[in-house]
Amino acid sequence: FELRLGLRRTICLTGKEGAELFCDNERFTRKGAAPEPLRATLLGEGGVQGLDGAAHHHRKAMFMQLMGADSVARLGSILRDKWGEAAARWASRGEIALYPEMQEILCRTVCAWADVPLAAHEVQRRTRDLVSLFDDAGAKGLRHFRARLARHRVQAWLSDVIGDIRIGQRVAAPGSALAIISRHRDEDGSLLPLEVAAVELCNVLRPTIANAVFVTFAAHALHTNPQEAARVRKGGVTEAEHFLEEVRRFYPFFPAAMARVKTSFDYAGRTFPHGTRVLLDLYGIDHDARIWPEPERFLPERFVGFAPTAYQLVPQGAGEHAKNHRCPGEFLTREVLRVSLEMLAHAFVGRSPPIKASRSTSRGRPPCSRRGSAWIACASPCLPPRRSPASLASISPPSTRQTRPSELILAMSGCCCVGGGKIKRFSENDRPPSALPGAAASAFPAGPR
Repeated sequence: FELRLGLRRTICLTGKEGAELFCDNERFTRKGAAPEPLRATLLGEGGVQGLDGAAHHHRKAMFMQLMGADSVARLGSILRDKWGEAAARWASRGEIALYPEMQEILCRTVCAWADVPLAAHEVQRRTRDLVSLFDDAGAKGLRHFRARLARHRVQAWLSDVIGDIRIGQRVAAPGSALAIISRHRDEDGSLLPLEVAAVELCNVLRPTIANAVFVTFAAHALHTNPQEAARVRKGGVTEAEHFLEEVRRFYPFFPAAMARVKTSFDYAGRTFPHGTRVLLDLYGIDHDARIWPEPERFLPERFVGFAPTAYQLVPQGAGEHAKNHRCPGEFLTREVLRVSLEMLAHAFVGRSPPIKASRSTSRGRPPCSRRGSAWIACASPCLPPRRSPASLASISPPSTRQTRPSELILAMSGCCCVGGGKIKRFSENDRPPSALPGAAASAFPAGPR
């Protein structure tokens, strides 16, 4: 089908066949596909997202070097430590808003993993800027302007870090993202321009921090699907893998991917004129009833005996990581979710409070419901109703500033619960039967290592 976005003719593709067509690099190009507001904020200029052909494959290989099993496992190990450090800070607090807390945890984690220097006094400022790149990029007015300023500051920061590596004032850990990107040479043998290298380093930091969206959704899924949560706690690796894959399928992360028609062609009775913008409906494919029976139900067991292809499960793009524009950070996403699911499933317990499904804010976030008592009080973060294709591009992750009533709020097990909007302290004898044994003594264990 067709629509107009920004007055431009746009062809929308969906379904497995649409994903396969979209990944045909002979028919589509990514150069100039993203609107300028996104290039100036979310993506940056000169990054891998806008490359095609041999140039794209060469640059993509740089990112794939970072996605080896040992490297991904090291990120998971760092993340467990950061979860534990955060738990120590949270223990004296009655409740925490998970989404902004996860942003800071993941910023600390990915900077340590990438060997990007991050002083303690910089953490909040750098987190705020990196989050703005994806949280405010699609907004209008002041929030979008804030994202542009954030891009400028992030570029300056990372350019300085890479510049120090190149002139020998700092030594990067071998195999780290900082070492690989700062020394990467393009096909012509030249080092990446400093500003482009900064964009690519940001393309490691920003998407990893954006996984705070998925972690928040995972917490929501645990506490709105108690039977599935029990399976995760009692089961093993397989149950957890099915759960996290269903989180990635069920919840919206990135609504669509963009390209332009490279040369005119006909397909299935439709003409694709040269230069026309094309959107691939990622959210729609992940909810396609032809692939996913009962797509609007959260059913991790659907993955039992079913391994979806690269064109059926597409929350972060379709196709092959090395050859197509599927996000290579998907490996890091799975590790972030795997570690965070361990923490959320085994360290927090509770009953879900009522969730109001109405839409009450300008960005479609349902309001926070705090009626009744719960060990974990939460509100549904950005669960859009089935939308018309024309509104797919409006789906976006939760905002830390505009939608605080919709943030997920966690009350620490054994420390307190939320009841009637007030914090009530509990003793050992008052603990609900569903609480984990020993939770009062250790509000948030460090988790398996």
